[in-house]
Amino acid sequence: MKFERLAYERALDALLAGPLPEAFGRSLAQHNVVERVAAGFLDAPKQPDNGAGRGGDQLEQLTQRLVESAAFKQALTEVLSGAEVRAALTSQATTYGEEVAATASRRLRAFDGRLEGRARDLLGRKPAEPAGFGGIATRGVALVLDAALAQLGFLVVGASIALVLALAGNFGPNWLDASLAGVGWFAATATYFVAFWSATGQTPGMRALRVRVVGPAGGPPSALRSLVRFVGLILAIIPLFAGFLPVLVDGRRRGLHDFLSGTVVLDELELVGH
Repeated sequence: MKFERLAYERALDALLAGPLPEAFGRSLAQHNVVERVAAGFLDAPKQPDNGAGRGGDQLEQLTQRLVESAAFKQALTEVLSGAEVRAALTSQATTYGEEVAATASRRLRAFDGRLEGRARDLLGRKPAEPAGFGGIATRGVALVLDAALAQLGFLVVGASIALVLALAGNFGPNWLDASLAGVGWFAATATYFVAFWSATGQTPGMRALRVRVVGPAGGPPSALRSLVRFVGLILAIIPLFAGFLPVLVDGRRRGLHDFLSGTVVLDELELVGH
């Protein structure tokens, strides 16, 4: 609860510190909202007074008349649909999303440190200081995000192809259909990871968690090296993810796929902090 309250407080601070209040005020002045609402309020028909309304009841009736007036509704619509307010709302939503992502990244990196500390204690090794490399928890969450995106893309493409083939009836025996589906899944997933790794060094999941894979020269790995890394990734997953365990104890936080391809995963947040 304390963490959620702090997150809400930071979001509120960001909301008030951003451009939304100024944009809202300028929109109010630009559309003459105060003058128009006041005029519409004075022109609105008064509700009959049965003599029971006093104090708070009268204030409630006045407020209700104001809110129900046509001038108020029109002015509110114009203000909220203004370009400045829309831009400010978009900016605030982006800021809040970045705040949530940054908080999640910090918690994952703290979890990385605790996991590595436990692993080193079990093996009798000295604790290692963070050296700017991506930890197992951070990389694991990035991999889950990427696996979901790759699977979604495969399902969309596979469903489209199956729909076209269905027009010609059964394509072949069940074993052939299953084999083609398996080959298609491997090709689609490999294309997803190899294309992003070799182009920018970051898949969408890695970009969200601020980690990046680099080759020996310090830049994005080549397409061939990325393909070797993807095969190594599959091999690391097959034995119940045992291929990721070296990340906990290796000084450069490398897994089986990193050793095979000669790559490392950099932690952009730690590098900026240093």
